[in-house]
Amino acid sequence: MQLSLDGKPLSIVMRTPGNDIELALGLLLAEQVIRSVDDVRAVRISAEAGEAERGLDVTADLVESNQVDVHLRGPAGRRPERSFLASSACGVCGATTVESLALDFSPLAEGPVVDGRILTTLGPTLREQQRLFESTGGLHAAGLFDTAGALELLREDVGRHNAVDKVVGRSLLDGRIPLRRSILAVSGRAGYEVVQKAVAAGIPVLAAVGAPSSLAVATAQRFGMTLVGFLRDDRFNVYSGAERLP
Repeated sequence: MQLSLDGKPLSIVMRTPGNDIELALGLLLAEQVIRSVDDVRAVRISAEAGEAERGLDVTADLVESNQVDVHLRGPAGRRPERSFLASSACGVCGATTVESLALDFSPLAEGPVVDGRILTTLGPTLREQQRLFESTGGLHAAGLFDTAGALELLREDVGRHNAVDKVVGRSLLDGRIPLRRSILAVSGRAGYEVVQKAVAAGIPVLAAVGAPSSLAVATAQRFGMTLVGFLRDDRFNVYSGAERLP
């Protein structure tokens, strides 16, 4: 998908089609180009996309397929210095270090306290709801849960960071950002880019089925996030923020 900002190409995103507006807005929030949906004046998308959002000016008139053009009401909060490529394997590299990320985001708020036993239910719930994975065997998932372990929102994509962007973009459109009382669960590993996006959305707890990278752990520690990895049916590892899991 080609993502443009005010008519100028910004990024090529290797993604699974669908929920393109969510993906675009979640991506722009993570890069601090926007800070709320109020920063968005209008969105133009490809004619065949068939997407619309209540309360958002969406025009499906772009002739070429796989395009989203986001128009802002004013100057971008943080305009990327160059265009970037977002593949299915890694996230956007607009903020490349923990130090530069700290210039854009504040530490996460304290709380909430989560019963650790709830975390062991997230992986199976995520897996059960992966409808596209059942058909293809090749997609990742990101699920947003409340502190009682109830699934609120799930998105699938060939890239787990894209699935996170879609979850965050949906939450942004629904006026829920920051997600201070939410848990984000992702299939596969927890890379730095997934932690970055969770920090941007104000998510205090991130649980991954696989391992976190060392940079992901350092980022979670820097921002006070609870980071859990190797999430299994009856156990998991805590890498940061154990105070939320008494």
